[in-house]
Amino acid sequence: MYTVYILYSSTTQKYYVGQTQNLENRLIEHNAGETKSLRTGMPWSLVWHTIVSTRQESMALEKKLKNIGASRFLASR
Repeated sequence: MYTVYILYSSTTQKYYVGQTQNLENRLIEHNAGETKSLRTGMPWSLVWHTIVSTRQESMALEKKLKNIGASRFLASR
């Protein structure tokens, strides 16, 4: 099982879209500064997620969300 997720940074007022097999651990990594490009946005908050069954599905959905834009996707829900 894979999770596709959207995080929000109140510091930078930006969204981040990603996918992982372990959402809880991934969120900890993001907020610990282990992802260099996301350090300036800490702390990150989980605002949306969904579970899909394969990595292929998760990568396709992640790409779709990035193309649409996280804020536009969330506004349409």
